[in-house]
Amino acid sequence: MQGEKMSAPETKGRVIHWARWYDLGSKLMSFGRDKAIRAKALELAAIQPGEKVLDVGCGTGTLAIAASEAAGAAGEVHGIDPSPEMIEVAEKKAASAHRDVRFQAGVIEALSYPDGEFDLVLSSLMLHHLPDDLKRKGFAEVLRVLKPGGRFLAVDFGSDTDSFLGHLLAVLGHGRGHGNAENLAAALRESGFEGVEAGSTGIHAMWFFKGKAREG
Repeated sequence: MQGEKMSAPETKGRVIHWARWYDLGSKLMSFGRDKAIRAKALELAAIQPGEKVLDVGCGTGTLAIAASEAAGAAGEVHGIDPSPEMIEVAEKKAASAHRDVRFQAGVIEALSYPDGEFDLVLSSLMLHHLPDDLKRKGFAEVLRVLKPGGRFLAVDFGSDTDSFLGHLLAVLGHGRGHGNAENLAAALRESGFEGVEAGSTGIHAMWFFKGKAREG
């Protein structure tokens, strides 16, 4: 879609349009732990060569580009974000890195892919931008586009953080319990995911969430 004018899809989730400053903002908000968070996500995802991967809420594409390196030439990586500005930056970054990642404007609650398309769906620090009803719609869509036995891996705040200050406090280790982690894990199970796991990444308030689509 590079060079084309993109329109923003409709969503009730929070959309970030300041793509030009997003990477710097992420680094500041994570107190320089953005690379560690991304590395942990990739470790937990255990991407295999040849796998087909989707990054939902891909932002400026850094995680998707790294995922394409793990998937290799035989693999295929897609990234979606509701912000056209983010997609434009992501496409430029992928071109500079010489990575063939297929980015497009889109939302998790209405994925424009066929059933059973992906081996793995990733989400990094996006789910907390969605109201609860949208999370459940998004999880149902993720489950739909996963192959039998396909995997979902998300990294997000484990505590309830609804504001910029709340995010900062969570990163510093002052989050309000693990309410968000409990709610996300429960929502994944209720949406039909199997083998749901949730746990600390070891990076302050960042938790991981895993689930699988049913085999066969």
